[in-house]
Amino acid sequence: MRLSFASWLLAPLLAVSLALEAQRPGPVAGRETIDSTALAGMATRMVGPFRGGRSTAVTGIPSAPHSFVMGTTGGGVWRTDDAGQTWQNISDGTFGGSIGAVEVAPSDPNVIYVGEGSVDIRGNTSMGRGAWRSTDGGRSWTRLGLPTAGQIGRIRAHPADPDRAFAAVLGRPFGKNPDRGVYRTTDGGTTWRKVLYLNDSTGAVDLVINPRNPRIVYAAMWRAERKPWTLISGSSEGGIWRSTDGGESWTKLGGGLPTGVVGKIGLTVSAANPDRVWAIIEAEPAGGLYRSDDGGTTWTRANAENKLRQRAWYYTHVRADPQEEHVVYVLNTSLWRSIDGGVSFTEIAVPHGDVHDLWINPTDKRLMAVANDGGAQVSLTRGASWSTYWNQPTAEFYDVITDRAFPYRIYTAQQDNTTISVPAWSSPNALHPFADYRYASGCETGPVALDPANPRVIYGGCYGGAINRWDTVTDERRNVIAYPELQLGQAAKDLRYRFQWVAPILVSRHDPTVVYHGAQVVLRSRDGGLTWDAISPDLTTNTPAHLEASGGPINNDITGVEIFNTIFALAEDRRDPRTLWAGTDDGRVHVTRDGGTTWTEVTPPGMPRFGTVEEIVVSSHAPNRVYVAAQAYRLDDFRPYLWRSDDGGRSWVRLTDNTGIPADHPVRSFAEDPKVPTVLYAGTEYGLYVSFDGGRGWQRFPQRLPITPIADLEARDDDLVLSTQGRSLWIIDDLSPLRELPGAVTASAAHLFTPASAVRAQKGVDPFDPQPGLPDQPANGAVLHYWLGQGATGPVTLEIRDALRRTVRLLTSDSVASKQGRTMRLPVTRGLHRITWDLTYPGPRTVEGQVTWGYMGGVKAPPGTYEAILTANGVTMRRTLTVLPDPRLPQITATDYADQFRIASAVRDSLDALHRTLIELREVRAQMDGLQVAARRINAEGDLRPGIEALATKLQGLESRFTQTKSRSGQDPIRFAGQLDNQWAELYGNVTGPNGYISGGAEGRPTAGAAARLVELSARWERLRLTWQEVVTKDLPALNATAQRLTLGPIAIPQGAVVP
Repeated sequence: MRLSFASWLLAPLLAVSLALEAQRPGPVAGRETIDSTALAGMATRMVGPFRGGRSTAVTGIPSAPHSFVMGTTGGGVWRTDDAGQTWQNISDGTFGGSIGAVEVAPSDPNVIYVGEGSVDIRGNTSMGRGAWRSTDGGRSWTRLGLPTAGQIGRIRAHPADPDRAFAAVLGRPFGKNPDRGVYRTTDGGTTWRKVLYLNDSTGAVDLVINPRNPRIVYAAMWRAERKPWTLISGSSEGGIWRSTDGGESWTKLGGGLPTGVVGKIGLTVSAANPDRVWAIIEAEPAGGLYRSDDGGTTWTRANAENKLRQRAWYYTHVRADPQEEHVVYVLNTSLWRSIDGGVSFTEIAVPHGDVHDLWINPTDKRLMAVANDGGAQVSLTRGASWSTYWNQPTAEFYDVITDRAFPYRIYTAQQDNTTISVPAWSSPNALHPFADYRYASGCETGPVALDPANPRVIYGGCYGGAINRWDTVTDERRNVIAYPELQLGQAAKDLRYRFQWVAPILVSRHDPTVVYHGAQVVLRSRDGGLTWDAISPDLTTNTPAHLEASGGPINNDITGVEIFNTIFALAEDRRDPRTLWAGTDDGRVHVTRDGGTTWTEVTPPGMPRFGTVEEIVVSSHAPNRVYVAAQAYRLDDFRPYLWRSDDGGRSWVRLTDNTGIPADHPVRSFAEDPKVPTVLYAGTEYGLYVSFDGGRGWQRFPQRLPITPIADLEARDDDLVLSTQGRSLWIIDDLSPLRELPGAVTASAAHLFTPASAVRAQKGVDPFDPQPGLPDQPANGAVLHYWLGQGATGPVTLEIRDALRRTVRLLTSDSVASKQGRTMRLPVTRGLHRITWDLTYPGPRTVEGQVTWGYMGGVKAPPGTYEAILTANGVTMRRTLTVLPDPRLPQITATDYADQFRIASAVRDSLDALHRTLIELREVRAQMDGLQVAARRINAEGDLRPGIEALATKLQGLESRFTQTKSRSGQDPIRFAGQLDNQWAELYGNVTGPNGYISGGAEGRPTAGAAARLVELSARWERLRLTWQEVVTKDLPALNATAQRLTLGPIAIPQGAVVP
């Protein structure tokens, strides 16, 4: 991408940008890389929950009162055009992740500016990577530069010129950098000029333009720097600055403002009276809400209440009502409104706490939107009511774990919400997909730990080292923390145990009564948490400077996020219960091989000083193989760190040294494929990477996954589960193609991949409650992948055969064949293609225009072994496909499935024959009408009329017993009694239909009633069939004989009509 830089743009900005681009590696010679079109064919799906995560930026469009734009802290940019009823991501495919600023140009609603990097810098904050601009309402985007700006807290566009804007750049939050300050563009963001700069520690956090005189600009400058063990907020350089010449020159304001050390500041100007300027200021003892009535020259403190300025680094935002100068809002844990110029405030209830932004329509103060730790919500009633946050898949999740249930459940913890458990796919019997969501013990931090084989008892972590042990059967809940000591507000050095915000909990795979918990020591309980023993010494660096109270120089802030020198990762050996691994947040790795009696430090060489060991993964393939993933981005080091040891930690190989993961993509998570040891997965700050050669080379996994931090990974059989920090939970279904891709597959003309076993189980959601914003569901049936190395030069076919070599399903690229109703059209383009067989044999033929209440799909395929055959580009490949029974139904035997298939097939065949006969009957009637017309032309109608009328009456009676001829619309079967076709369809659904909420579906041996109904309907059908046979063998030949005497053409007699 080519960027235009003015000569006055700081040289370091260009130098750093070009350096980062130079570090982005391409394919590495001699290492396994896969054609990207193959990866693009893989299926990914978002499984929810639709429960909003953090947002710190929101704006609206005055001329479109129901349109709003939200920036999230990990999930990119979203837009609603129905006042928050639904939200659509508008940044996917271009950028994403942490967003700090969104601005719709007041003079052109199609122009949207976005600045990456939230300035409400939590301990897990993600760094921004520049600014973007759209000129079509968010449909497309142009990168504007500022690639190393870090956090951009505000962008303000000129009220009359959409190409003029200011950006408040806080800078990279993890270290000193010269990119901090206020920037201005006059050409729509093509170039930026830094117009206010103080130093490399103090950046701009907020700014506002006088709406009547845009030459007057106010900027809030803040020294902010975050380390893993502390947050620095405030300096004497901070404060409010004003420009009266459009940003050319700036003056620091005083006139009653706090002096000395000043922290975070939020600004707003009253559109009703632009001389009134508000500021919410972090300072002690003079902090509070300040007001100026002369454009910022002099100030008075309007309110000093703590409720307006607590946890200042996280909040500190103020908004003026655009139409009433005495009305002002302050944003903190709650939304506060004053109608008396800031003297007193009333709380405005919002759907979720921790409010970070507020936008009010300048022409209608009733229309507003808030951004908070639950996403964004819209009010059309000035805050009396709000839209929901249960429609935004933007949750920030931490660790993820799955159980062994079917469908398996995913357990995780959502920042600023609760732990949660969601199924891999929704039950078709749930009244709503949300009905499948469950609390999972603990609080927003997690993690969740359990015995995957028996998840009755769930351990859920919470900050301060709390562990909630929950018996899901008895509903007994108990805090089994090792030492119940209040951690909030306490310096780490004063605590017995130092528990990190997300302190690891591990239930032993060898003995589920054994539980491990990480502090600065490894704690072990052998009785479910009732008693604990320290089985290690302090495994951290125990650095005194890291153990002081977090915060300053104005306010302390100690929630557990900044508790440092702790154990951050635990892993148990898969084979030896006495071997345990521990990794710390200050860069150390230890292992014990004797149950904790002795520990050996095995830290990989090159581990960054005070880096965080994110994950330790013990291989399931090699007994001494272990992986360590670490990151140091919170120390301003964005390099990826991932190592492998094949000798139990005695030596290490770094897997991320210019091997495909870009040099500025920190590794956050890792997983080893459970079936193929050379296939590895790495989750980074900006997406997922996969290796096909044991880590020697990596490439981006592209398909559908948004740009977002991948917080954790779990390879679960044939699926890969991802938790993200801003886009909820995702699953990559069926990893089997990835396991075969290495080698010559992509060089071949065609290839059929070995399919994963399919389970005969119904998946899906309530069809009577279709609505946008529901979790993606997996394919219902067997998934088959095939590769075409070039566009097909002839037909492509994929045939499914059963054990008797009968064709069960034929899929073809032939457009004519695909329209015949019993096949589907296959794609023929180059690449990886994914096709689903729904695990059914062909269903009965249908009659066009027929109104039938009942099942018309295929017969369920019984569990067993099938064969898939691909023919393409001169290649024929065969693969075995196994269909498994639903594991929840062990009582259904193979004989039961065989009986079901036999009876269902008999019903299907009878219904098919009936429909074929009905089609033939109507064709005969149409020919009879034509014969009458022909006889009329030669004045012979009188000779034909008796025979035609008699046969027409007979056919009409027969047709009315085949089907209800009065039914013409969907609800007509309620008015008119269903005939034989509808009766067959009802029985058909009873013996082989899908699982539904009405009839319950069909699994296993049909009931005795169904068998009896089959006998009855068969007898009824046989009588009608014999009548039709009489028509074909007697009545039609007689009518044709008369027509022949009159030299008229005969009616074609249906072929095969006499066959039952």
